[in-house]
Amino acid sequence: MNTITNTKVPKGPLAEKWSNYKASAKLVSPNNRKKFEVIVVGTGLAGASAAASLAEMGYNVKSFCFQDSARRAHSVAAQGGVNAAKNYKNDGDNIYRMFYDTIKGGDFRSREANTYRLAECSVNLIDQAVAQGVPFGREYGGYLRNRSFGGVQVSRTFYARGQTGQQLLLGSYQALLRQQNKGKVKLYSRHEMLDLVLIDGKARGIIARNLDTGEIERHAAHTVVLATGGFGKIYYLSTLAMGCNASAIWRAHKKGAYMANPSWTQIHPTCLPRSGEYQSKLTLMSESLRNDGRIWVPRAKNDTRAPGEIPEEERDYYLERKYPSFGNLAPRDIASRAAKEQIDLGKGIGPLKNAVYLDFSKALNEYGKDVIAERYGNLFTMYQKITGTDAYREPMKISPAAHFSMGGLWVDYELMTSIPGLFAIGEANFSDHGANRLGANSLLQACVDGYFVLPYTLQNYLANETEIPKPETDHPAFTEAEKNIHKQMQNFLSCKGKRTAEDFHKILGRELYDKCGLLRTKKGLEEAIQNIRRIRNEFKEDLMVPGNANEVNSELEKAGRVADYMELAELMCIDALQREESCGAHFRAEHQTEEGEAKRDDENFSYSAAWEWTGDISAPNLKKEPLIFETVAPTIRSYK
Repeated sequence: MNTITNTKVPKGPLAEKWSNYKASAKLVSPNNRKKFEVIVVGTGLAGASAAASLAEMGYNVKSFCFQDSARRAHSVAAQGGVNAAKNYKNDGDNIYRMFYDTIKGGDFRSREANTYRLAECSVNLIDQAVAQGVPFGREYGGYLRNRSFGGVQVSRTFYARGQTGQQLLLGSYQALLRQQNKGKVKLYSRHEMLDLVLIDGKARGIIARNLDTGEIERHAAHTVVLATGGFGKIYYLSTLAMGCNASAIWRAHKKGAYMANPSWTQIHPTCLPRSGEYQSKLTLMSESLRNDGRIWVPRAKNDTRAPGEIPEEERDYYLERKYPSFGNLAPRDIASRAAKEQIDLGKGIGPLKNAVYLDFSKALNEYGKDVIAERYGNLFTMYQKITGTDAYREPMKISPAAHFSMGGLWVDYELMTSIPGLFAIGEANFSDHGANRLGANSLLQACVDGYFVLPYTLQNYLANETEIPKPETDHPAFTEAEKNIHKQMQNFLSCKGKRTAEDFHKILGRELYDKCGLLRTKKGLEEAIQNIRRIRNEFKEDLMVPGNANEVNSELEKAGRVADYMELAELMCIDALQREESCGAHFRAEHQTEEGEAKRDDENFSYSAAWEWTGDISAPNLKKEPLIFETVAPTIRSYK
């Protein structure tokens, strides 16, 4: 068995590991930092916070994003809040409890040390965000207000109404622009990374395409940081923005970076349901709504009555019934599977019978409309604009949808991939959430990685690089990488088929959702692998990309991203097929309890699966990182 042992986790008790690391990490003196150039790809919360922090330390930073502005990164879409173990509610919260909730929420499939560090650093993040001007909700006396999220029994989620991600991103964006104004950051908007450049086995630059001119550019640096988010858009219909993609991390994978646990992709329980084949995106409704909203379906199958006509005794509040300790705040994977179960039983509601109710009538009666509007007003407004329904008068309709990637590039404790000098932060890596992410931990990880972790760990790496000059962009490695990019683009343009990249993406997404989504089976995954290979061959033969490479060409952009999805999709299914257990977001029908809950196999599958590119997508090499639990003992994950 290929076993990964060099995770760089420090010695000592769990609560002291990060302090021990910081105390012994190598440093780069201020006069030497200005000699280094760092590339950061992505300007979401992880990328912007990292670029701003590194530039403030004195490094020269190049920051890349494919959006027209750095502030349009997808972090703006996160609504409900950010977690921190500050115990403002005096309800028993602390760092250890947050760590335990997170590792249990991930079904004991994450690295202890990374998960504990996330909880430990959460305490400082809120103070930093307040100092940046993030307008968190406040109590009458001025204290920051908290609410609860799924999978926990305390209130640790800080929020700015239903736009927490946007407000946090504005804070990091302003920090980024400050460093740009000082000349320490160069911003490259409308640029897409197309390849990673390695020199002597180390990450030394990227190839990027200027999306406004079509020009292919070479950018060299001493180290590269990928902060490009997750790949939930691989399912086509998802909560992610249309431009979200996996190309940066996938192309790094093909250069040698391990891809870990790619099948662990989260299906979010509170999304607006699909309404027809014409849709290309679904809309997320914040999980915070489950604090006051009650989820239910009619007890009778195929009940066509309006919700107000169905009396209480004929409603099934199935989360409260099945998981009384957590109720409507059961973790996302459990809430999503429970919704699918009710829909499959014929109790779904709405025109396509593919949704369940999220009902605020009890909370409205108890607290009044003004209080609910203060907590969730912009979400109710958004819901009414999209659906035409006033959720103050009748329940919302929600449905599970593809959302967050727990899998991503494998990284060690320092957030460095298996390629020296290549770091992956935020949702681009796999490190903190195991097989399922708890709500409001996404914004937290992005901020913690960028503000508090990477400035130490990247410096520890660069301390050994002070005598190595930045490579020139005429190096043969850059020439070879650019040559391969031109070849791929020409293949797309010369195909002259009849079907668009989007058409292929829809077909691929449906295949994945049906067979590698909420429910997986051995037979279904084997079928999916064969079908994905067929779809990929059809893509190569029948793709239509109009225009040329030397101009604005969104269809060419899509073709490259979908080509990467075609390969990643097969690895997702291969990963899901080899994991003969159910855990978190990975629910194998063959492995469940008598009550229909996930059944882990700790004896055989207590590891992270890190896949190595071999040149053949159908034959990746599996490397296993054993999960060693020194502090907690994995238990049956019960929320009853």
